[in-house]
Amino acid sequence: MKESCMSGSYDETAGPDEATDSFWEVGNYKRTVKRIDDGHRLCNDLMSCIQERAKIEKAYAQQLTDWSKRWRQLVEKGPQYGTVERAWIAMMLETEKVSELHQDIKNNLLNEDLEKVKNWQKDSYHKQMMGSFKETKEAEEGFKKAQKPWAKKLKELEIAKKAYHMACKEEKLALTREANSKGETSATVEQQKKLQEKLDKCKNDVQKAKEKYEKALDELGKCTPQYMENMETVFDQCQQFEEKRLAFIREVLLDIKRHLNLTENQSYATVYRELERTIISASAQEDLKWFSNNHGPGMHMNWPQFEEYNPDLTHAISKKEKVKKNHDGVTLTHVSAVGDQATPPTRERGSVSSYEKNQAYSAEWSDDEQPAAQSAAETNGGSNPFEEEMSKGVRVRALYDYDGQEQDELSFRAGDELTKLEDEDGQGWCKGRLDSGQLGLYPANYVEPI
Repeated sequence: MKESCMSGSYDETAGPDEATDSFWEVGNYKRTVKRIDDGHRLCNDLMSCIQERAKIEKAYAQQLTDWSKRWRQLVEKGPQYGTVERAWIAMMLETEKVSELHQDIKNNLLNEDLEKVKNWQKDSYHKQMMGSFKETKEAEEGFKKAQKPWAKKLKELEIAKKAYHMACKEEKLALTREANSKGETSATVEQQKKLQEKLDKCKNDVQKAKEKYEKALDELGKCTPQYMENMETVFDQCQQFEEKRLAFIREVLLDIKRHLNLTENQSYATVYRELERTIISASAQEDLKWFSNNHGPGMHMNWPQFEEYNPDLTHAISKKEKVKKNHDGVTLTHVSAVGDQATPPTRERGSVSSYEKNQAYSAEWSDDEQPAAQSAAETNGGSNPFEEEMSKGVRVRALYDYDGQEQDELSFRAGDELTKLEDEDGQGWCKGRLDSGQLGLYPANYVEPI
């Protein structure tokens, strides 16, 4: 009997059973319930994700538009000509069309994808007065109901188990006292008899506690299959709800991918086919021929012939009466029918080099280190082509460095002051005078009034 009792499951050094992380443990269904709330929050996260991407698309589309507008103006006013100029401008046309496509992406993300998530979230999650969702509450109540009978039996089992272990502990203590009394000569017979009775009682209590423990365990085992079935039923309902959410998110992500993937957009492919066709059609020989006919040996020339003196024919055209730049590229700068030799026509004047004119601007578009500014191609010199009066004009200050590219252009540095003699012409140039007395042209947007 003694050996049978001592072979029981009680271990004095053993602590309480460590709780496992199993779904079947009491209360561990809460992770499944929490997943419903997480699904609602993930819809919010997805909408924020879509909004941020739409913002990026909008900003990129605007940058493309700004870049195209700026460079189209520079190229159109610049010295490039002919079919190569058309090919260059075709890049701006491509940019404008791509900008429109990215604007469409932004609209699709906000008007279709974002609204789709918002509507699905509204239809799938129903807020209650207390703040929780109806779906969350139903899952919580379902699990509680399924777990309640089994949890009750489990509690009874824990009580029976504790009682059995306490009885075993008392039996072990009584056995130790009874054994010690036999080795003590001072222990009376009456004392030994009482210790023996105590030991017998403890053994009886252990047997009764063990029977109750085994009975509680048996009842819990009989309750477990129904518990598992009921819990799985509620869990399957939660799985079905989550399956709908996962399938929906997958569907939305495919929609987003379809809107973002321009390679599947026929309009996108057309843009680059047209750009390639325009670039390939550029012909160096055609442009050289055009330049020769309009600015080279192919131009018509009224060769000098003997002319009789005619006092009524003498006149001069001031610079303000110069012919504006036109498509044939011919610009008259001075006419004289008197004995003086006619001043040769000035070359067609394009815009200032985009590199020199926009050093500060280019920093906005690149993180790369900016290259050093170009040195002047040549210094100003030769005869001054202007003969206007030296007294008139408005004082201005240079905003940037400028090195004249022609003999009739001024050179100055940022901060230099000079005198503006005439207002800006149709090509963006002003006539001015340096403090040294030199007259010439300069780009109007390189200075500001003092």
